[in-house]
Amino acid sequence: MNALDIATQDRLKELAEEAAGRDDVRAVVVYGGEKVFAAGADIKEMQAMDHTAMVLRARALQDSFTAVARIPKPVVAAVTGYALGGGCELALCADYRIAGENARLGQPEILLGLIPGAGGTQRLARLVGPSKAKDLIFTGRMVKADEAREIGLVDRVVPAEEVYTQAHAWAAKLAQGPALALRAAKDSIDAGLETDLDTGLTIERNWFAGLFATEDRERGMRSFVEEGPGKAKFL
Repeated sequence: MNALDIATQDRLKELAEEAAGRDDVRAVVVYGGEKVFAAGADIKEMQAMDHTAMVLRARALQDSFTAVARIPKPVVAAVTGYALGGGCELALCADYRIAGENARLGQPEILLGLIPGAGGTQRLARLVGPSKAKDLIFTGRMVKADEAREIGLVDRVVPAEEVYTQAHAWAAKLAQGPALALRAAKDSIDAGLETDLDTGLTIERNWFAGLFATEDRERGMRSFVEEGPGKAKFL
């Protein structure tokens, strides 16, 4: 069930940092397999932890998911089956979510006497709005794929057997795009959401102007002038 135990959390962070740093990785697919995305944390492992142990671990837990969210490249979550608790929080770290018709998403931590601890209270509210986030977090209920799409928790619902193929196609298309411009777009949106409008506009302006120093900008504009829109090939 892809339980997100401590070892898996640490490995997730390592892989996210590797993907962020490798020039030959242009986009990322987060996929748990045909049957399940991730059914949540390892409850038996958490049950054995006391307050002191979790105080020492909680930052590392959040950091492992934040490493995925901060990959400076397009990231798509391919969600099949259960994406609950930490599994849902992991999907929230992606830029785009494609779910199978069999997907079930939710934040059931309240049923354990807890709240989401890997970013769920923050990323979910930013994605679907505070009211819908509170409904899911307060009740701990699961939502089916169609409802998840209706509230904005996932972006596309497809037959379960097509989830990975469509996620890979989304990533592959963007992998052919201008890497620095995609990085700039992602950072402008994500950083801008964390601040006021004027600061967000400054972030956008600085990235926009900076891209005029890149080969991709030269290549894209030259192709537009000589061949028309949408025909540029980026390295």
